[in-house]
Amino acid sequence: MSASSPAVPPPPSTSPSASPAHRSDATAWASLTALMLATFVAAANETVPAGLLPQLAGSFRISESWAGQMVTLCALGAGLGAVPLTVLMHRWSRRMVLVVALLGFALCNAVTAFSSDFVLTLAARFVVGLATGLAWSEIATYARRLVSPSRQGRALAFAMLGIPLALAVGVPAATTLGHLIGWRWVFGGLSACALILVGWMLLIVPEVANAPGDGKSDATLAPAARASVMDVLRLPGVRPVLAVVMLWVVAHYTLYTYIAPFLASSGMSERLATMLSVFGIFTLVGLWGIGLWVDRWLRRLALTALATFVVVIVAFGCWPTSWPVLMAGAVLWGLSFSGAPTILQTALGNAAGKHESVAQSMLVTVFNLSFAASGVLGGTVLATWGAAALPHVLLTLALAAWVVAFAARRHGFATRTPHQIATTR
Repeated sequence: MSASSPAVPPPPSTSPSASPAHRSDATAWASLTALMLATFVAAANETVPAGLLPQLAGSFRISESWAGQMVTLCALGAGLGAVPLTVLMHRWSRRMVLVVALLGFALCNAVTAFSSDFVLTLAARFVVGLATGLAWSEIATYARRLVSPSRQGRALAFAMLGIPLALAVGVPAATTLGHLIGWRWVFGGLSACALILVGWMLLIVPEVANAPGDGKSDATLAPAARASVMDVLRLPGVRPVLAVVMLWVVAHYTLYTYIAPFLASSGMSERLATMLSVFGIFTLVGLWGIGLWVDRWLRRLALTALATFVVVIVAFGCWPTSWPVLMAGAVLWGLSFSGAPTILQTALGNAAGKHESVAQSMLVTVFNLSFAASGVLGGTVLATWGAAALPHVLLTLALAAWVVAFAARRHGFATRTPHQIATTR
């Protein structure tokens, strides 16, 4: 995998401020790699069905819009489960919470692989969504707390590398395997990967404190976390970031989930795997720059990424039958979305300060409920106006996301000084 991937920022070395105990570079590399692979499986849980809609629809004898609800149910579970499950398991060790989430991946993907009943499959997708939301609530904060404050952006970018890897490798590979050997083997493979990661987490990944350097236990901090949700929402910058999360995610995942019907409406359904691969590859390319620049140029990166996405939607809507335009759009789309999770999580973490854990669980909720809404929106557009109407519907959402980010110049998507970067905890 590393031999064929573009260079990414090296996993940063740990420091005493990142943990009560000193950790070697080898342990830091192994720990961040485990988190990266966990994000790979979590992202694959949510996105793999997008490349398998025709096979899923045929197997269960349903429409593609109904098959798309496998994406919706997973995202809905993640959105509804993130905050309550995090609070419920606050007395558990952080590593054990991730292990439980991975075991949930393994069990539910195995059920999906063997299920012949669509209702049971949707139930399994909802439960795997609960596990996915729990994982997303932990991974970002875990990665940032493994390292010193000045390296948190790079550590988070490396941990989030699993998302573009899932898009660049996982979804296209799943699409191809779905044609060759059947979609059930794809979910069986995801189950096996999760079990392997359970062993990795237990053997190698160290524990982290609930908050960097304060020595407090999860049990001590959880009551405050439960009481501070509304207070965190009132913090300057938090609401604009969450608004951008909602608008960007709905627009992006509506297009991504229903890209197969969109290409089919243009007579290019046979090029689905190619387009998904190009999109995924350029998310990898873009993430390299995000890891280097997110701590210093957060605002510029957010505005540029959203503006690029607007251009892509306009191009898809105006020239849907032009393969060169679609390929160029896939390149720009991949670059624009490559750093979205890192940009949004970094912006929210900066805005929330010491309340970062609460804020990140809120981001998971908004992100995944928006993901679920994208499945409903896409299915509605598909059934009402047809797939060709998708870009026209999504343009308003993408433009609104850019406007909100632009307006949040003082808080949320603000330019930070080198001193602010060095002192952020």
